Amino acid sequence: MGAEDFTPPFDGYRADLVTCARAFHWMPRPAVLSMADRVTAPGASMAIMGDGSLWTHPTQWTTELKRLIQSYLGPERRAGTAGAYTEPVRRYEDDLAESAFSDVTEHRFPVRRRWTPAAVVGYLRSTSFARPALFGDLHARFEQEAHLLLEEHGRSEGLIEDAVFTVLLARRPGGDR
Repeated sequence: MGAEDFTPPFDGYRADLVTCARAFHWMPRPAVLSMADRVTAPGASMAIMGDGSLWTHPTQWTTELKRLIQSYLGPERRAGTAGAYTEPVRRYEDDLAESAFSDVTEHRFPVRRRWTPAAVVGYLRSTSFARPALFGDLHARFEQEAHLLLEEHGRSEGLIEDAVFTVLLARRPGGDR
C-alpha cells in the first residue's frame, strides 16, 4: 500500500517517529504528512533523509557511467513506470512547513563510500533509472560494459563516492527538542 494509506495496527497506536529514506520524492507528500499527523504521538518527529544517487554524483567515473546508461536508454533519467524523471517542484522543507511537522532542522553527515564494480552494478539493478527491465535483451551487454568501465576507473582512481547524507528532522512546533 502507499504510505499515505497506512492505518494503525491497533486502536490507540501512536508512533513516536516516522522515517522516510530516499523515497519521499515518489510519494504524494501532503497526503503522507497528513497521515503521519494522524498516527503519531503529540511529541513525535518525522525524519526525511537521503544522499542523492550515483546518477547525480559529480565524479569522472559516475559521469562516464551515466553516459553509458544514456547510450542505452537515451538522455533522460528514467523513473519507475512513469517514463522520465522530473525533479520535485517543491523542496521537502516547503512541504514540511505547511504540515503539522513545521519545526524543521537539517543535519548533514559526510559519507565516503568505496565501491567495487560488482557493488555498483548491484546498486544499479535496484534503481529506477537503470533497473534491468529498462534494458530488455541488452541488459547483460550493458552490465558487461559497465563492469569494464568500473574496473578501469577502480584501477586508476578508485570508485570513491563522497556524499552527504542529509536528515530533515521535523517536529510539531513547541515540541521537545
